Amino acid sequence: MKSLYQPFFVALGGFALLAAACGQTLAQGYPTGPVRMIVPFPAGGGIDNMGRIVGQKLTDVLGKPIVIENRGGANGMIGSEIVAKSPKDGYTLLFNGANFVTTPSLFSKATYDPIRDFEPISLVSLAPNILVVHPSLPARSVPELIAVARARPGQVQYAGSGSGSTPHLAAELFKTMAKVDMVHIPYRGSGPAMIGLLSGEASVMFLPAINAGPHLKSGRLRALAVTSAARLPAMPQLPTIAESGLRGYESSQWYGALAPAGTPVEILNLLNGHIVKFMQSPEMKQRLIAEGTVPVGSTREQFASHIKAEIVKWAKVIKQSGARVD
Repeated sequence: MKSLYQPFFVALGGFALLAAACGQTLAQGYPTGPVRMIVPFPAGGGIDNMGRIVGQKLTDVLGKPIVIENRGGANGMIGSEIVAKSPKDGYTLLFNGANFVTTPSLFSKATYDPIRDFEPISLVSLAPNILVVHPSLPARSVPELIAVARARPGQVQYAGSGSGSTPHLAAELFKTMAKVDMVHIPYRGSGPAMIGLLSGEASVMFLPAINAGPHLKSGRLRALAVTSAARLPAMPQLPTIAESGLRGYESSQWYGALAPAGTPVEILNLLNGHIVKFMQSPEMKQRLIAEGTVPVGSTREQFASHIKAEIVKWAKVIKQSGARVD
């Protein structure tokens, strides 16, 4: 006997095939013109630099310009909100960093939700920090720094590039895990923070690896450890903080591409495929590893899991530290 539901399932199957065909056509025809990639920070910083590398590579493979638009302000919240409220057609993308997941915890009234308002495209790369000290501080290892900080509670000062910045939160995680009392000196950006550190005004900093090299070679700073889970290929002699006694410690700036929630999955998959391919190319690996950056190029699902884990991890650190931006 013919099922009463058979016509329904036949029709449903037909709709599914039609939708798949439309999706393939959509992806094949994308993009027909320029694509905006919003970087929610001023030009010249790490997020902007990595975003421009990705933008140029996508321009090359898509045959249409990826136009970088810097929309800084409110720790990245202004630019991120613009993307969240943009048309869901793949012509406005977001290139952001670790602040993407910490900003909602730092502001009492965040204007976007990292999970609800965005579609992950790919985790592009990781940029670990180097735990460095001014030569005047008598510490040549993580255990020695912890011993000095415990012997001088509230006297060891560390530089940060602003409240809620990656270097600030990396230090707060360190303080919590090491059970030490170090004092944060918030500077207006990484440039002033570096000046304060080099002058000895602050004696500790969690400094982006890409900025640390010249000062380590000159002896103006001393490196103790790297904040990533594994040693950096560019500095293989430098231990991780985790293997130096704080098991489980990990803190890295990261860079990733996202789109407004509701963007067609075919477009998201197309962009992901291109990013993964060029991020895992020998040329890109050699270029980034030499700068102290770790190329990734993840699946969309892996990036989504990373975002969720980072939200939970840093919300706890922010609450414990009392860090606020507004």
